[in-house]
Amino acid sequence: MSKTNDPEVNVIRHEISGKHAWRRADLIESDWLVQLDDQAVAEIDAALEALRTQPVPLLALRPSSFPLPACKAAMNRVRNILNDGVRFCLIRGLPIARMSDDEARAIYWLLSSMVGRPVAQKLDGTMVYDVTDTGAKALPSSGVRPDKTNIDLAFHNDNAYNNNMPDVVGLLCIRASQSGGTSRVMSFATVHNALLDVAPDAMERLYDSFPFDRQREFAAGESPIFEAPMFVNAHGTLKARLGLHQVRNGYEMTEPMDASARDAIDALETVFAKPELQFEFDMQPGDIQFAKNCEVGHSRTEFVDYPDPEKKRLLVRLWLRDNGLQGYIG
Repeated sequence: MSKTNDPEVNVIRHEISGKHAWRRADLIESDWLVQLDDQAVAEIDAALEALRTQPVPLLALRPSSFPLPACKAAMNRVRNILNDGVRFCLIRGLPIARMSDDEARAIYWLLSSMVGRPVAQKLDGTMVYDVTDTGAKALPSSGVRPDKTNIDLAFHNDNAYNNNMPDVVGLLCIRASQSGGTSRVMSFATVHNALLDVAPDAMERLYDSFPFDRQREFAAGESPIFEAPMFVNAHGTLKARLGLHQVRNGYEMTEPMDASARDAIDALETVFAKPELQFEFDMQPGDIQFAKNCEVGHSRTEFVDYPDPEKKRLLVRLWLRDNGLQGYIG
């Protein structure tokens, strides 16, 4: 799968500017942090009490069923950051210590539903997905996603191996690891600018096709490989489809990686390693992270769990997308 040199490929060859093309030194706390105030916490407590008295299945929960004006104001701030700001944010102040795990999921669902519509994360219709180490190995065509391991995850966006990706990815921290597991984010516009400066040929190759291992998430008779470029010019906005783990597996399942693809991936990893281009934070229980999926890459460092299985690191993921169907294919 070599570079086609297709003259119709619409490559962005200029430096991308704007709030979303940030470097670490550009960021101030108000760019990315949303703190739930006392009124929002009181609304959450009231919603919890209502659910304890009259339980409702999580998938049936709607924000309109509860009086949540302060929460809605906070989530409007989140939407503004995602759409017009730095494209990622962290919410703090959720009183998770006085909730069960299922109650935390319910409140997380309500808050996230104010940002976008939750959609399925697997072909079987899974809507709420636990990110935790199962001890499995993420091998080519195994179907094991890297988020079910404790390995270091390179910068990526979610569901890069499917046609209709989620617009926003949310992560709620219910339990942190004993050590490691630091969250990292990086602007794909900044990645593009760095590549344009040091490796323009490699940057252009990213606008051509790569094979992605679909990790067994495909219907009978379909190909286990999804072919797509990693960079797309979407009406002047850079949209990324980055999953180096899935691309490497895709090549192992199809054909040897060509030299131009190898150079492009090497250049990406060089940029990913630059600390001045990324921002990192340690998620604590109750923290919620949101990222604009096609514009900000997220990752985490390798982690070590507590020996007690009840204390294992647990993050809960939601995918949000307002367009298309609510199913996995969308």
